[in-house]
Amino acid sequence: MTQDLNLNNLLFVDIETVSAKPDFNELDEVLKEEWSRKASNLKNREELSVEEMYFSRAGIYAEYGKVVVISVGIFHTLENDETELRIKCISGDNESEILQNFKETVLKFDQAKLRLCAHNGKEFDIPFLCRRMLINGIELPPSMNIAGKKSWEIPHLDTMEMWKFGDYKSYTTLELLAVLFSVNAVNEEAIKASDINRIYYEEQDINKIARFCKRNVSMLAQVFLHLQSLEPIKQENINVV
Repeated sequence: MTQDLNLNNLLFVDIETVSAKPDFNELDEVLKEEWSRKASNLKNREELSVEEMYFSRAGIYAEYGKVVVISVGIFHTLENDETELRIKCISGDNESEILQNFKETVLKFDQAKLRLCAHNGKEFDIPFLCRRMLINGIELPPSMNIAGKKSWEIPHLDTMEMWKFGDYKSYTTLELLAVLFSVNAVNEEAIKASDINRIYYEEQDINKIARFCKRNVSMLAQVFLHLQSLEPIKQENINVV
């Protein structure tokens, strides 16, 4: 088990993001110019136009995207001493409200002891959240104010990093680890990251995205326990609050 780790100080996190605007042409001129410059340096095997690349890929960059769903999970000890996983989902069209709600959740923990945990979280989820908070004028909670810190000074956990055991050559998906550890995910349809923008803007089905995000947090927590050689949570003890 990770040294000095208290399960009650863990907050599992997964986010879903989309492009800040549904159409490239809605951006102001500076953002258009900056995206065009960035797009010219991205791999473009499908030979997409600048506008198409924006819709397809802008959501993964905090400068051009926004958060539409955040799901969090915490462990809670029941009266029978079994462990419960409580999952909370924050979603909507108002990114500032979503981020403020998330911040309030984070601040319920002792900031000196809290450890966020996400899959590829050190590269994506946590930096994205920090950047979007600042863009929205939201002061970072102490536990997330990690700019300038060395990698070994950052207390947060990343299940992808844990699985690598120091090997930095490849990316391993959360879904693959869930299969390897026989994790029973919540019965929700998996969504490709490339489909999130379309589901949000064209299908206008944020509930579908939210269900997927809750599914990811459930898998994340279970995979984490397997990586720590701990007993997984019973399915009946996984609850959305």
